[in-house]
Amino acid sequence: MSADVGDVIAGIPTDLYIDGAWVEAEGGRRFGVTDPATGAVIASVADGSAADGLRALDAAARVQESWGRTPARMRAEILRRGFELVTARAEEFARLITLEMGKPLTESLAEVAYGAEFLRWFSEEAPRVSGSYATAPDGANRLLVRKRPVGPCLLITPWNFPIAMATRKVAPAIAAGCTMVLKPADLTPLTSLLFTSVMAEAGLPAGVLNVVTTTDPGAVSGPLLDDHRLRKLSFTGSTPVGRRLMAAASERVLKVSMELGGNAPLIVCADADVDEAVEGALVAKMRNGGEACVAANRILVHSSVAEEFTEKLTARMQAFVVGPGSEASTTLGPLIDERFRAKVAALVDGAVAAGARVLTGGAPAEGPGYFYPPTVLAGVRADMAIVREEIFGPVAPVIVFDDDAEAVSSANSTEYGLVAFVFTRDLDRALRLSEQLESGMVGINTGVVSNPAAPFGGVKASGLGREGGAEGIEEYLETVYVGIRDPFATAERSA
Repeated sequence: MSADVGDVIAGIPTDLYIDGAWVEAEGGRRFGVTDPATGAVIASVADGSAADGLRALDAAARVQESWGRTPARMRAEILRRGFELVTARAEEFARLITLEMGKPLTESLAEVAYGAEFLRWFSEEAPRVSGSYATAPDGANRLLVRKRPVGPCLLITPWNFPIAMATRKVAPAIAAGCTMVLKPADLTPLTSLLFTSVMAEAGLPAGVLNVVTTTDPGAVSGPLLDDHRLRKLSFTGSTPVGRRLMAAASERVLKVSMELGGNAPLIVCADADVDEAVEGALVAKMRNGGEACVAANRILVHSSVAEEFTEKLTARMQAFVVGPGSEASTTLGPLIDERFRAKVAALVDGAVAAGARVLTGGAPAEGPGYFYPPTVLAGVRADMAIVREEIFGPVAPVIVFDDDAEAVSSANSTEYGLVAFVFTRDLDRALRLSEQLESGMVGINTGVVSNPAAPFGGVKASGLGREGGAEGIEEYLETVYVGIRDPFATAERSA
């Protein structure tokens, strides 16, 4: 291990966090965490078992009642302190994210800022949870509606945004008064472990947040989903895994939030500002190296501007500097591991074999690490696998269309519906397309839609439920209705 790597991981906890203590996994099992820029193992982390998961749920269930009754202002203050601590240690978090996930340091810093905002946002939402009091239309009863925490939660996060995906789930759970078991991805567990230690420092009581790292997520989650004490599942990941988890959760009728796969279309209309569209496409496609569920997966360009757009996009893609994310000059880091790189390469090779043309990139880089170059494909057709499947890499397939109806039909011709992007100077067209597109989110003349103050989520096979915004805390609350006899009825009878 190099001195630089040692500096980054020094002091990072690597055990399970259960009931306010760092503990070993059952049997002392551990697994290695790898730097995708080199392929080298950088840390050894506790490898939790089913028994460890149940220990974590024991702790969460034990403190649920007391935590749920903790005043909202106290929960808010803990979240606010968490925001301040994460922000103060932004560089430490960013270096760790770059090390275990691979993205350039500037992107890691942006993720830390974005992730921290969920702590601040939900610190402000916690005291605003409210209900209602009304008179029934027939005057016979009073209708009292209140909210209460749903109960212990299982939160399963992906590897591509290690801190943002944790804060996006943990923050609303804390704000609502829920306890939780967090299971981070085994590819990037270190950031979640550091975040957990920060939340403990912020004053989060023992048992509220428990963390189980594991290489066998099914073995850990299965018994939890079967346990009557668990009341909520929140998962971000692939649609096939999400379907299996939803099926398991249905047995106990758990409250479920699912943020699943995407196949985002980016539509460049005939009247678009081409330069603005290129910039937006770069952000939508290349943020996180394309390893994002909201990445532009299909770039649909009107025939009248297709040549200009494609030439400019290709030039900008060629300007990316590929290398380890820790190097200041790097603008594109490695993919997360060899499996993902092999999938990207296979999709590109399949498209080329089916008639697509490579304008830049198109072949895996040699040497250590899991690098793949920025790639632009022209001559792409809707029947190619690279259009139907989520790429999760720095590859931009360009498809040409002739009218808006064709673009909408092509954009909607997928089981997914997470996000869509539209570039046009016509407000009517923008509104019309935003209503026609089968997507939970739409970006108009922008390549970024994610914001802690906005509801994030999709339709169709891209999931259900929303994270962020005023809607985000509702996923962790139950609505309770109390019917109260008319208070005037007794007085009138007595009179």
